[in-house]
Amino acid sequence: MVRTSQPRFSPARGHVRSGGERGRAMSFFKKLKDRMFKSSSKLEEGLESIVEEGGEPAAERPSPTPSPSPDRGTDAVAAPPSTPEPVAEPDPEPIPEPAPEPDPPVEEEASRPALEPAPEPEPSPPVEPVVPPLDVPPAPVPAAEPPQRGLLGRLLDRVAPPSAPRRVLDDEMLEQLEELLIASDMGVDTALRVTANLAEGRMGRKLSVPEIKSLLAAEIARVMEPVATPLPIFPKKPQVVLVVGVNGSGKTTTIGKLASQFRAAGKSVVIAAGDTFRAAAVEQLKVWGERAGVPVMAADQGTDPASLAFEAHKRAEAEGADLLMIDTAGRLQNRADLMEELAKIVRVLRKRDESAPHNTLLVLDATTGQNALEQVKVFRQVADVTGLVMTKLDGTARGGVLVALADKFGLPIHAIGVGEQIDDLQPFDPEEFAAALTGAEIGE
Repeated sequence: MVRTSQPRFSPARGHVRSGGERGRAMSFFKKLKDRMFKSSSKLEEGLESIVEEGGEPAAERPSPTPSPSPDRGTDAVAAPPSTPEPVAEPDPEPIPEPAPEPDPPVEEEASRPALEPAPEPEPSPPVEPVVPPLDVPPAPVPAAEPPQRGLLGRLLDRVAPPSAPRRVLDDEMLEQLEELLIASDMGVDTALRVTANLAEGRMGRKLSVPEIKSLLAAEIARVMEPVATPLPIFPKKPQVVLVVGVNGSGKTTTIGKLASQFRAAGKSVVIAAGDTFRAAAVEQLKVWGERAGVPVMAADQGTDPASLAFEAHKRAEAEGADLLMIDTAGRLQNRADLMEELAKIVRVLRKRDESAPHNTLLVLDATTGQNALEQVKVFRQVADVTGLVMTKLDGTARGGVLVALADKFGLPIHAIGVGEQIDDLQPFDPEEFAAALTGAEIGE
């Protein structure tokens, strides 16, 4: 997920992937699709019910009736023979008389004037011999690689089999699609926008379930494309990444995975266990730090988190570390205390670096559904959130909430998580996510 040759968390949008990158991307897409089965199966069951309710199976084509052969079967009727009429004999033609022989031609050779001799042609100038060029083989022209077809193009290329049930897209069907998307935690406004775009120019057409899936995936990807932004990497050392979120959202695990991936990409990282009131969080970060070879700075339970952040920045600066990742508390029960704690951490950091923190990542748990919208509102008030990371997409049927977040807030979505392994956290790709969420099949 981290590339040392790019100043970004992942390859920028539009970057042509190498073969290895495409292989890894498709591997994660397969994992994403498999682990988002709860969300995609919920949508699929709803779509099948909608189409079957008002649809009809494709009509079977009648087999052509063979025409009877005239020389086969007992029903063939022979045409009655016709009686030939007598033909009159033609009159004999007269014999032509022989034509008279023509007179022999008179010779006129003597009377013809003698032809003047043609003038001799002037000698042409000598032609210099042409020296053939050296036998240099032409420079080989590199074969043009076939253009990479986008995922959406392959999605929309899928053609449903003729036997697939279809239903005419009308107002009633459109309303049922809206209700289905709302039930998938996509939110009312987003569901209305997606279905309205889907219906544009398609009202009255017969659509099958695979076709609706592909169209939904295309519209969802368009909503999410503007927020698919890699985590920016700045030349400033250390780059301070403040990680916020409610307890249990996956903050600690996300920090450990990011630190491991940064370390694997050649970046030096220091972690500060700033949630000093939860011993379990500190211990979990130490385990990730040992696994990744990343130092973890911790303090006694109940220590002021701002003091720890100050010391961690001092150490990261002294060691020339590329990144400093700071875990924070996530107690929303007392919003005033949380706001003051985060504000104090920022004030202390800015005593050492006026531009810190450079990134403030909000980690969200997909299983909370629409509650994630409220969490974004709260943390935007208590911290200057610059981007989102969505975790636990593998354990919920509420994956549509990420579409609602993108549509409502427009905050960059840097990464998504679908499991506990390091490579289960990957950069967010809107097309792959949309295909996995809807269960759309991808063509070659």
